[in-house]
Amino acid sequence: MKISKNWLCEFLNTDLTVYEISEYLTNLGLEVEGVKSYESIKGSLEGILVGKILKCYKHPNADKLKITQVEITQNIIKQIICGAKNVKVGQKVAVATEGSILHDKNHNEIKINKTKIRGEISEGMICSEYELNIGDSREGILELDSNTKIGTALNNIYKCEKDHIYEIGITPNRGDALSHFGVARDLKAKLIHEKIPFKWITNNNNKFKIDNNSFSIKINVEKKLLVKKYYGLTISNIKVSESNNKVKNKLLSIGVKPINNIVDITNLILHETGQPLHAFDAN
Repeated sequence: MKISKNWLCEFLNTDLTVYEISEYLTNLGLEVEGVKSYESIKGSLEGILVGKILKCYKHPNADKLKITQVEITQNIIKQIICGAKNVKVGQKVAVATEGSILHDKNHNEIKINKTKIRGEISEGMICSEYELNIGDSREGILELDSNTKIGTALNNIYKCEKDHIYEIGITPNRGDALSHFGVARDLKAKLIHEKIPFKWITNNNNKFKIDNNSFSIKINVEKKLLVKKYYGLTISNIKVSESNNKVKNKLLSIGVKPINNIVDITNLILHETGQPLHAFDAN
């Protein structure tokens, strides 16, 4: 089972290091079989700066390439060759500077070097969102807001979450620990016993209320010895869409692929609390 340290610390705020937590969990019987670092964007966009295209003209030796002059910090201008159709003067763009490393969707590394392309120097790369691994569009370079300041690090605009993921071997008798809350609760007991300071955080659900009972769905429990009660509620005016980045990053960090906001929230609650859920279309 995969447990995110960041997610765990949403319940149990502690100054313990990643590896101290790992040792305590193993001592509790929640054996940590491995710890892996995780980045929501591989490489955390290090070395990617906001630049402004000052000049753009046709490459003399290639029909589909253009030579651009890009200001990447004040008074520092780089010549970069670009093949994107949408590149033009005045754009604010994402520039991978010399020495930076891009990571594609298949986790291959691409190191950016000063090079010659058809006889002309290129001192970096103007990137698409696909090349930056922040989206799927390959139609052209990523065009940033015109008000974005030149020289801004791109990871100040696209937040990159860093985390550590524990791989825990759960034994059959520890169903109580099949969630982030369950692991946090067990770790809390250990910290109390060891007199290690921490802050325990739980959500306040007092604001939840039922608006009306006008949309009821009858449930028939066929085997009441196995299932004493079946709980559900209906929620109206729901729009199926993509989840926000916070939800998607939580799921991706533990190896769960985001689908949409409905499926994702049920998976998130399962891995957070250990409570299996399923959402049905009321029709």
